[in-house]
Amino acid sequence: MAAELPIHAVQPEAGKCPVDHRQISRQKTAIKVDPSTLPIERDAKGVWHIRGFHEARSILRGTETRQAGFGARYLMDVKVLINLPILYLEGKDHLSQRRQTARFFTPKTVTTDYTEFIEALADNLIADLKRKRREDLDKMSLTLAAAVVSRVVGLTHNLMSGMEKRIEVFFQQTSTTSKLLEKLQGLVKQFQLFVFYLIDVRPSIQAHRRQPQEDVISHLIENKYSDLEILTECVTYAAAGMTTTREFIGVTAWHFLENPELRAEYLAADEEKRYEILHEMLRLEPVIAHLYRHAMADISVESGGKTYTIPKGEMIQLHLYNTNTDEHVIDGDPRELCPARPIHGDHIPPMLMSFGDGHHRCPGAYLAIKETDIFLQRLLAIPTLRIEKQPTLGWNEVAQSYEIRDFILTVE
Repeated sequence: MAAELPIHAVQPEAGKCPVDHRQISRQKTAIKVDPSTLPIERDAKGVWHIRGFHEARSILRGTETRQAGFGARYLMDVKVLINLPILYLEGKDHLSQRRQTARFFTPKTVTTDYTEFIEALADNLIADLKRKRREDLDKMSLTLAAAVVSRVVGLTHNLMSGMEKRIEVFFQQTSTTSKLLEKLQGLVKQFQLFVFYLIDVRPSIQAHRRQPQEDVISHLIENKYSDLEILTECVTYAAAGMTTTREFIGVTAWHFLENPELRAEYLAADEEKRYEILHEMLRLEPVIAHLYRHAMADISVESGGKTYTIPKGEMIQLHLYNTNTDEHVIDGDPRELCPARPIHGDHIPPMLMSFGDGHHRCPGAYLAIKETDIFLQRLLAIPTLRIEKQPTLGWNEVAQSYEIRDFILTVE
């Protein structure tokens, strides 16, 4: 018996996408998209802009770059760090840490160690929503994402609640033209970091020294990391796990709640099909818009039949909205949400560059999708769930990501 078409599908013409695009959402979050169509070019300041998917993959899979984003410039000035956070490591040190920490993020570990925990968290959040009948989705997603990160990292012995707010302040934007105010803001950030250490990190380190667990902090203690090094690693994992998943839950719910047919299809689907839909949403709405790298040697990049050489020492900016809508890879209108769309090329994941690529590809990719799926299944199953207030869409220069705030949902 032939498989049924998705709810919003139509019988396709030969070689055409089977989805009726009149019923599908378009991209919502492309606030900072480079309008250029050139897959690679160097600007007047000497920055290389990479917009083509294959060009970006070539760079990220190479070994001639190092991290230049996520505050790398400031972290490199902290000379007392013998062990850098995994995000900033390269070469053999990075590969060694990836091998040792991979066990925390495998599908088997996620299923056996985290799934029941995430389900219980989601159930509690949905029960609160039903009781209150009105809630900010951003608050719910932040609570969920912070709790999951805490479990994986081992930030489980906090002296007081509200850890998500203490982490959130690290990514709040500050801007000033005053040198004095800039120094004061820097001191405030240092104080906030110290508070996070005292309330969340140090008690967890002490508890894990007494009784090691299967988590990141216990692993770092075993590898003789100092308290300061563990602190910086905790902030790194929090940024990667909490901030990104929080925004992804918001944007996926936004699409589903504005598209009843896609919502119904998602709720009726098996896990494989649900993940296919979520992966396409992530391709369309990558939470991190730009990645930055420094060339540590001359880098040759093939593009359009030409060979470009990026000289050693120059900055590279990879534009993920552009790589994810590269028409050499994506079939049809790349800015439409289409879970059934063909992707042209070998071994290309359905979300394209949204989790990065190469040796620094996000290790928590499976966990992020699992966490989002568990929560959305429960949220979207509420039949009377509605958007009361359209969310505010903003931009965070620190994280280079969109922000979805004040997303008010009601249960009628």
